[in-house]
Amino acid sequence: MTADEVMAELKRLGNEQTKRTFLRHGAREPFFGVKIGDLKTIQKRVKKDHALALALYDTGNSDAMYLAALISDPPKMTKAQLHKWAKKAYWHMLAFYTVAWVASESRFGAELAREWIDSPDELIATAAWSTFASLVSIKPDDELDLDELVDLLERVEKSVHGAQNWVKYAMVTFVIAVGGSVIPLSARAKATAKAIGHVKVDMGDTDCKVPNALEYIQKVEKAGRAGFKRKSAMC
Repeated sequence: MTADEVMAELKRLGNEQTKRTFLRHGAREPFFGVKIGDLKTIQKRVKKDHALALALYDTGNSDAMYLAALISDPPKMTKAQLHKWAKKAYWHMLAFYTVAWVASESRFGAELAREWIDSPDELIATAAWSTFASLVSIKPDDELDLDELVDLLERVEKSVHGAQNWVKYAMVTFVIAVGGSVIPLSARAKATAKAIGHVKVDMGDTDCKVPNALEYIQKVEKAGRAGFKRKSAMC
């Protein structure tokens, strides 16, 4: 498929109800309002098409940018392309999912997360924390820098409540990811989760709630999924 063909299909699949839902979650124009399930249907048909992914992301249309991650080939991404994607992510879903997923599966995930984490740009910093969360969810423990992860947990304890809105959410997700996926640090992550308690995040005009990190980690353990690693960051 060409980028024009995909865009025409996305326009056809968009609907006002889905668009209103995304707007309540903080989406910004331009986008058509395509359901994630419909994007995944296109993904199954296209499979991997990295050139198409790059072209779709460049459209600036949120639906196309999300789809771009699903059909991308992350190992082919350059640092320059990942920086570009991070800068062009103009609302939290693109930073939190699209950019972080692709970055974490690229050759530069940890390196870029370190570069992005101190950015004053809320969405770039959000992408950094979400990239770290994705990395611990897919990488074997022996491929992770455990000392660095401990430092990041300490940073969450000290700064989460004063962080920017979506950075706070990404920090909580990071704590949950470490606690649920990195067995050597599960106790440390639970201590961090207990220390930070409930974290307030403005979730827009929705009923969505910020998960309690400690309770979430405990649920993962109770379900027998502690230490589980995903095959892909993307879902």
